[in-house]
Amino acid sequence: MNATGRLYEFVYRGILADEALDKAGRRSGSSDLSAQEVADALSVDLLDPDALAAAARMAAVYAAIAAFEISARRFITKVLLESHGDDWWDKGVSDKIRTFALSRRDEEEKTRWHGRRGTELLDYVEMGHLVNIIQQNWSAFEDYIPRMDWATAIFGGIERSRNVIMHSGFLDIEDIERVGMHIRDWAKQVGS
Repeated sequence: MNATGRLYEFVYRGILADEALDKAGRRSGSSDLSAQEVADALSVDLLDPDALAAAARMAAVYAAIAAFEISARRFITKVLLESHGDDWWDKGVSDKIRTFALSRRDEEEKTRWHGRRGTELLDYVEMGHLVNIIQQNWSAFEDYIPRMDWATAIFGGIERSRNVIMHSGFLDIEDIERVGMHIRDWAKQVGS
């Protein structure tokens, strides 16, 4: 595929990721803003255009990873709710992970002027914790996930790319394709 074809594919994936965020329940508080209003509010005209363009390319990857993470958290909640009932958080999540989530939420609440990570305690755990929760409740997940090492590989691969992007790094096309492969495999296996 030539460079133009890869660019069109990249943009199309960004559009799909944007739609996935909408389906995943993205808040619409700022959806009334135009792209220009957002750009003006961020003072992007003061930034290096090359750095801004490179970061914009990674934005579509970030959106896909964020939508994956949101859907994985919802999937885990659904399975644990079915397995353990309304007190799934206490029965299905280890003390260590619960303590981590409570601490992170409590720390975030000290900064009342800033938006929140989420409304559920599961929103406050790290991506690696999600794999631990699945493993701790394997009997509830084994009908959906073929093997624990498969889930570990999916989350580990996506988290590695997520961390690069979250720290202002850039992924090569092979890394982006690997993220796409992991997302496709997960969606085909457990649904989106």
